[in-house]
Amino acid sequence: MVIYHLSTECYPVAKVGGLADVVGALPKYQNKIKDIDAKVVMPWYNKSFIYDHNFDIVFDGFIHQGGNMLQVQVLKEKSNALGFELYMVKIPGLLDRDNPYGYQDENFQFIAFQHGILHWLSAMNIRPDVLHCHDYHTGLVPFMIENCPEFSSLKGVKTIATIHNGEYQGMMSWEMARYLPSFDHYKWGLMDWNGLINPLASMIKCANAFTTVSQGYLEELYVSFHGLESLVRDEFGKAYGIINGIDTEVWNPETDPMLDFNFNSKNAVAQKKKGKEKLCKEYGLKPELPLFAFIGRFATEKGADLIPDIVWRSIKQSYGALNIMVLGSGNSYIENKLKEYDYTYTNFALDLGYKEHLSHKIYASADFLLMPSRVEPCGLNQMYSMRYGTVPIVRYTGGLRDTVEDISTGGAGINFTYPGVDDAIHAINRALMLYNQKDVMENLIHANMNFDFSWEKSAEKYIALYKN
Repeated sequence: MVIYHLSTECYPVAKVGGLADVVGALPKYQNKIKDIDAKVVMPWYNKSFIYDHNFDIVFDGFIHQGGNMLQVQVLKEKSNALGFELYMVKIPGLLDRDNPYGYQDENFQFIAFQHGILHWLSAMNIRPDVLHCHDYHTGLVPFMIENCPEFSSLKGVKTIATIHNGEYQGMMSWEMARYLPSFDHYKWGLMDWNGLINPLASMIKCANAFTTVSQGYLEELYVSFHGLESLVRDEFGKAYGIINGIDTEVWNPETDPMLDFNFNSKNAVAQKKKGKEKLCKEYGLKPELPLFAFIGRFATEKGADLIPDIVWRSIKQSYGALNIMVLGSGNSYIENKLKEYDYTYTNFALDLGYKEHLSHKIYASADFLLMPSRVEPCGLNQMYSMRYGTVPIVRYTGGLRDTVEDISTGGAGINFTYPGVDDAIHAINRALMLYNQKDVMENLIHANMNFDFSWEKSAEKYIALYKN
């Protein structure tokens, strides 16, 4: 069975969030299953990965978008360094940029990406068994292969769609339709939602099946999906919740090259202490105090807007009996407020930006990880933290409630219900009491490190879905 994963992100080539981690791991684990050949197709980026690896040009052609003729090149990474065949679509001026997102012509850019993929497959007579589309950036592919005459050779290819984050739907005005490949216009309704082209809605309508990245998140979409609730309820018969895994080869504290002090479950307590002492020394924190951490984008869906008040109140109310470290970026107000606290409080440390090496060190060194998310389709940070013996403090939502059980019911984490500062502070106070119970903390470290969050089970579930 041949599967092509279509995505705008793939770790370690280009990463903004969890989408990259999933696409960088799922096909690798699928390829360990007999008779499965999983590949990844993504845009070409001006990233270091490109210059550190060798590529062959396997296709060179042109597509028309409106009055524009665009060159499309497809480059294949020679060595299969990621554990799967990696193809990168390059379109000068559109798919040759530094970053996946943040450009004013994103709609045009993503249409070109999808058009370029299907033009290449059609022109080269490549007919996969499954096209696995990830998020709205590839959401029009299921519509195009059935309703665009240009891609008639792909008609009938099965499509699976995965919703990694329903907060983003890619809506655009119908003026953009002139940039789409020619399609059967009486089928326009399959792309429409409330008078706009909605790629995510189209993906749900047209794909043979669609998945969310946890069962909990699927259940939430039935009642809260930014206007698509009725659609997902109508299509419930082809909806599946499959929890993400993590790449346990990359996220292995015993072999992780990004750590100063590697460890396993037997020596975790002592080695984590060494890592914490070094990290605290680098950032001017007090290693004898519990270390709480937040890692992620400064987005309201992540509850990042709560972090400044959480920092201020937890330090004040505990009389400085804890350390807090934040790694992230994305909102100037939050950044500036945290910069102010970084200057004011010796118990607080801030590092702005996306830094993969530092994130690994924080997961390995922190005592607790904060995730006050309003929305969390799956969440990988809590799995990374548990894999590295760190206790997650999470809001009970989406994939977080599927993966983190509260210590009060025999689990290895701390849950809170309402996405607000008061509930988060209460959870932190529970963690402070827990920290002083050394035997309990050591047991939690061992328990968390022994959870199985590997991709094997989830990869098997996806293959079963493909075969269904």
